[in-house]
Amino acid sequence: MDAEAPAVATVEFDSPLQRTALAQLDDIAARLRLDAEIHERLRYPRRALVVSVPIRRDDGRTQVFIGFRVHHSTVLGPTKGGLRYAPDVTLGEVSALAMLMTWKCALMGLPYGGAKGGVRCNPRELSPNELEHLTRRYTAEIMLLIGPDLDIPAPDLGTDERVMAWMMDTYSMTQGRTVPGVVTGKPLIIGGSVGRREATGRGLVYVLEQALHMLGRELRGQRIVVQGFGNVGAVTARLLWRQGCLVVGVGDLSGAIYHPLGLDIAKVERHAAEAGGVAGFPGAEAVGAAELLELPCDVLIPAAVAGQITEANAHRIRAALVLEGANGPTTPEADAILAERGVTVVPDILANAGGVVVSYFEWVQGLQYYFWRESEITTRLQEIMTRAFNRVWSTARAHGCTLRTAALMEAVRRVAEGYRVRGLYP
Repeated sequence: MDAEAPAVATVEFDSPLQRTALAQLDDIAARLRLDAEIHERLRYPRRALVVSVPIRRDDGRTQVFIGFRVHHSTVLGPTKGGLRYAPDVTLGEVSALAMLMTWKCALMGLPYGGAKGGVRCNPRELSPNELEHLTRRYTAEIMLLIGPDLDIPAPDLGTDERVMAWMMDTYSMTQGRTVPGVVTGKPLIIGGSVGRREATGRGLVYVLEQALHMLGRELRGQRIVVQGFGNVGAVTARLLWRQGCLVVGVGDLSGAIYHPLGLDIAKVERHAAEAGGVAGFPGAEAVGAAELLELPCDVLIPAAVAGQITEANAHRIRAALVLEGANGPTTPEADAILAERGVTVVPDILANAGGVVVSYFEWVQGLQYYFWRESEITTRLQEIMTRAFNRVWSTARAHGCTLRTAALMEAVRRVAEGYRVRGLYP
């Protein structure tokens, strides 16, 4: 039985990103001639929790923040997904990101469904003491939804390994034992994995190498622009710079910089650490945030936040290849424009999946209490990323579609098959 569903989110989960995710799912369901009942189930998260997170600020007053945790699908295993602290976090955004995580995990062949969490706050305005209180109270409030065989959070926008350590400790205190498998992205000393911090950036490089190979181009000498100079963007820029690429532009919240002959990324990183951002780097030209995306380059890597390449600026993108380091940086309207112009877009669920792959490795190591060497981590990561890219590339060529469509077809097909064989309870 086949049917088309409208790309409209229910009021509880509505957001621009959720509408985009649903539109993508509906298109793929039509292409796959997906069973209408399975299609309907995939359009909704399995469960969603909204919590209030009261903390005592350093000045003695009590402030309440709103937090979320959403599980999209558990058909292939426990859920996996990041935790973000940001001022614009909403239930709709978190729900969409949970759906995208389902596709990402399925595409990589991981035994996970997708989840996502967030707290609506500005972490830059909170002291370390307040961040710890926020994290521990949020963890206590979502306790019934997390666990090493239920849902495994990881760091995302505005969070880091320190936040994961607090989450693990809070959960472990309620269990009376240390439970390293409850989160990933932890410090090494308490069960983290070598290579986890660089995993997303390293995975982006592996995928870029494969994409350029398929396009008949060499990695060395490529002109790169990276939007976002946090963990993902900075690591990617550094790895590409070391491999002989010309990183001509980078940007973060402080501003953006450009040099047509390439930036010394090691020096940019030192400057950013000392100055709090890349702005003001000596010898580079200051450019606007919007201008950064439109700089002449071979490869554009949006590694900041969602919705950066839109219908308004897609015509001015001068890169031949867009490698999505962030989740949802390209809107559907922009996607269509870029495809029409012949720009290759390597989608987020493929390009930036290195983080969740190594999170999976960390989870496995934590369950076994046996830890791998970094060479094992990077070899296995490269194998998984390369295999996934080649499968997506073959599907795109076989169906005459974009890489995003091909990646979603591969992922949705796998999740749908899980629903088919498991059936519907009761």
